[in-house]
Amino acid sequence: MHDHVTAEDVLSDTFFEVWRNAGRFRGDASVATWLLAIGRNKAISVVRRRSNQLVDYTPQTLLDESDDQETRLHKIDVIGILRRSLTQLSPKHREIINLIYYQEKSSEEAARLLGAGRSTIKTRMFYARKRLSELLVGAGVNHSAS
Repeated sequence: MHDHVTAEDVLSDTFFEVWRNAGRFRGDASVATWLLAIGRNKAISVVRRRSNQLVDYTPQTLLDESDDQETRLHKIDVIGILRRSLTQLSPKHREIINLIYYQEKSSEEAARLLGAGRSTIKTRMFYARKRLSELLVGAGVNHSAS
């Protein structure tokens, strides 16, 4: 979360949640720990919401100006198939593909953002890529040549 406005929103949401639920505080942990846990959960929710919204690259940003018309049309078709295939992934797989490939996060950053271990992230990536490959092959895309 490198966005100042988003950070302020998370902070505001955190304090609103604290105000609404102050009567539920049992004292099992310190107030600071309780506040940090609520803030962390609010921040994770924002990251997850954002990571489920795939970056919408338009075909024009992915096309090479030197491509001929046939190549351009083929790439546009493949981009459409890829978008549809991504929507067929499970939310966790779509989330990890989005973080790693579209938002260019490292596996360490993704692990931190999602509150998961690096091995979990790598396993999700493996299965997400495998499923995406199956979907693309099923749609008739030879992904090694595209």
